[in-house]
Amino acid sequence: MFPASPQAPAQARAYVRDLLAHDETPLSDERLDEVLLVVSELVTNAYRYGTEPDDSLLVAVLTTSDRVRVEVHDPRRQRPRLRNESGERSRGRGLHIVDAIAARWDVDDRPCGKAVWAEVDR
Repeated sequence: MFPASPQAPAQARAYVRDLLAHDETPLSDERLDEVLLVVSELVTNAYRYGTEPDDSLLVAVLTTSDRVRVEVHDPRRQRPRLRNESGERSRGRGLHIVDAIAARWDVDDRPCGKAVWAEVDR
């Protein structure tokens, strides 16, 4: 659990990096960077669009021999969506980055919010 704050993405990356350092099947440096980028984008989106002051985010990581799955839970039911890319906006590219890196990603509704998840191939 992380407090919903501008520091949440960095805190989540540090947590996931430490967690994966102890995984049975180590990731290559390149793949680890990709997983951490996905974490950063999902947590940033959850913080910016899925929380209010004093909310928290839950970051869960599940690993298999084939994939790393990252889930970010937030208390809002509103689902994220891919926006058309535009050179005029400074935001709105996060899910495009996740979509390009992840083998698959989606959103699961939860009783009190949602979980946005992405799976990255090892």
